[in-house]
Amino acid sequence: MRRGPSRRALTWLYNHPGLSGALLLLPPLAAFGVVYLGALAALVLQSFFHLDGFTGQVVRSFGLATYRDLLTAANLDIARRTVTMAALVTAAAAVLAFPLAYLMARYVSGRGKAVLVLAVLLPLWSSYLVRVYSWKLILAKEGVLSWLVERAGLEWLLERVLSLPGLGGPSLSVSPLGTFVAFLYVWLPYMVLPVQAALERVPRSMLEASADLGASPWQTLRRITLPLALPGVAAGSIFTFSLTLGDFVVPGALGNSSLFIGQAVLAHQGTAGNVPLAAAFTVIPIAVMGVYLAVAKRLGAFDAL
Repeated sequence: MRRGPSRRALTWLYNHPGLSGALLLLPPLAAFGVVYLGALAALVLQSFFHLDGFTGQVVRSFGLATYRDLLTAANLDIARRTVTMAALVTAAAAVLAFPLAYLMARYVSGRGKAVLVLAVLLPLWSSYLVRVYSWKLILAKEGVLSWLVERAGLEWLLERVLSLPGLGGPSLSVSPLGTFVAFLYVWLPYMVLPVQAALERVPRSMLEASADLGASPWQTLRRITLPLALPGVAAGSIFTFSLTLGDFVVPGALGNSSLFIGQAVLAHQGTAGNVPLAAAFTVIPIAVMGVYLAVAKRLGAFDAL
């Protein structure tokens, strides 16, 4: 019985699994290249144009005038503020996520682990805007947190915190501290799960061997568990750092008049109509994340994803 061309082609592809995999990946990779990388290239291209100050029109000629506008003290302060907030949120998320992830990986199993995983993921089931504005209500002067502080007689402590420069404000709902709390809440699950996955891959035999050799629990944690969990922390930090770096909803809802990069991009692209400067602002997180991903790769973050 003679086989048709289509059957022979399928047989040939079956005997060449590498080529079959490449053909399967070609459509999504092509779509990714056109939609994402193409849009990214167009964005970077826009940053080399500039806005005519007299006509308000975009001049489509290559130059560095927009980058000269970007490298002003005010714009560099926006970049510094955003990167600092992203780093602080990432560090705090790692500190808070590790104990919970360790509990989930080592001491809880079966239904208990399922309940904890559900508790971590449950906030992600609600709308992002609902979560952010819920924190705005919680942290407001008339919110539940202020009510609890008043009942505990700690108004003096709250007022002292709000008076700290660079940290406080008129209320927690309009302050860098409130912005930090909201960021930490919305991105914490993205740190917990990679750390948990990394801790579950730590062989129990290594921990038992460490104990048999006379190491204390603290020494085992410091010299074995933490180094082996570091790729998971690095993987989670990719999410928390990058998502904080580009977010404009949280600082817009809970921040003060100090802008973040996402807000600056929105303002220049929308209100001001300065698309080249907005595009130049986006180059900052692209460059920062490029360096960050290179460091995270050296720490084994991609193996923990």
